Amino acid sequence: MQKLLISLSIFTSIIAFPAYAQSSVDHLKRFLTEVRAYSAEFDQVVLDENLRQIDEAGGTLTILRPGRFRWDYYPPAEQQIIGDGEKVWIYDIELKQVIVRDQKASLGNSPAILLAGGSNNLKQYKLVDGGLQGAVQWVKVIPHSDNSGFDDIQVGFIDSVLSVMVLVDGLGQTTRINFRNGAENLPIPVEQFNFVPPDDVDVIDETQ
Repeated sequence: MQKLLISLSIFTSIIAFPAYAQSSVDHLKRFLTEVRAYSAEFDQVVLDENLRQIDEAGGTLTILRPGRFRWDYYPPAEQQIIGDGEKVWIYDIELKQVIVRDQKASLGNSPAILLAGGSNNLKQYKLVDGGLQGAVQWVKVIPHSDNSGFDDIQVGFIDSVLSVMVLVDGLGQTTRINFRNGAENLPIPVEQFNFVPPDDVDVIDETQ
């Protein structure tokens, strides 16, 4: 379920004056309030508590606010994680298995809701400007409740564009997701977030 936990909403009010460069919090605020549709490719690595790589994956991310998202993971660990606004569908293609969960109950303040949510969810988080490291402006995202599944969430922007997320869970594992070729506010059909399980898969419905 590492991928489920990964698959993002936030903002602390900061007054920005034109004479100064925008902060990372400003960039996150803009992303959550002005970007209704977003798509990108991503590369993901997972490190253990000793920072040794234990997993890697890649795929595409698509977001349509409010609340719709899908993470499509490339082979060999081919998987689809689709949030339609009410349910989350986790489809493991190799295992021919689909798990269905209530979206709000299962994701809480997870990074999936952080990215897919909008300005209506900003009050659930505290934001701390992490400053500039190299070309990346970092913002630390701190959920007010403890059901995010992660001890540390950081989001990075390069030239105001969403570029990276770094997540540390309760076991000390670090997940880093690098985004590339991001596109904002291009048309995305809502039907892309509808999911119908194939006939030949096992369906585990946890919403009952």
